[in-house]
Amino acid sequence: MKIIYKAKSYQINPTETKAIATVKNHSINGRSISTYDMNSDFGNKYKAQGLNRKECVYSIDIHCINGRPIYLSDFKNKKILFVNVASKCGFAKQYKELQNLSDQYKEQLVVIGSPCNQFGDQELGEASKIQEFYTLKYGITFLLTEKIDVKGKNQHPLYKWLTSKNLNGKKSSKVKWNFQKYLVSEKGELIDYYLPTTKPSGSRIIKLLKHFRHHNSLTLSGLFLSSSSYR
Repeated sequence: MKIIYKAKSYQINPTETKAIATVKNHSINGRSISTYDMNSDFGNKYKAQGLNRKECVYSIDIHCINGRPIYLSDFKNKKILFVNVASKCGFAKQYKELQNLSDQYKEQLVVIGSPCNQFGDQELGEASKIQEFYTLKYGITFLLTEKIDVKGKNQHPLYKWLTSKNLNGKKSSKVKWNFQKYLVSEKGELIDYYLPTTKPSGSRIIKLLKHFRHHNSLTLSGLFLSSSSYR
């Protein structure tokens, strides 16, 4: 059996300074066979960029406060702002700003609040009481999830994704207190997170919404689902 072996490096991206893969061409009894060896630097680099993410945010299961499932994939082509909320927290004044943000940028943003009782026991009520309180006192119409843990051994899968670089491909973080914010792009990628002291109406968040590209805003009836469909 005659084997002829040759190796050649290829660059898929012309901006790469190193070959990302080696193509090995074999000739076995006159039959041409190619095998590929991935450059380890390439694999590490692109894993760091999130291309090998273990999970997509749109695949995570979570329910709204009334028990109905939320399909995060319904919000593709919109940014999503996730906020862990608590009705008795000193940052509760941000509810109004979150509602204003939801109303003003409804074509490109979905605000999702997740009640949580892990910081100062500031969300003790049951789901029905929480929903009633938010609606009556603050006039909240943006989407509220079930009551969840955002840290610890019972951390919800959503917050595992938001806080782990291994899952979101962007950065790792810890939820410090109520009203920490996580902004996800129209493509389901983590943009950044913001500490509770960052106001929803602050420039760090608003500038990203104002830079929203108009042609991504689909106007065909029925393509965008309102958060009210979950209530």
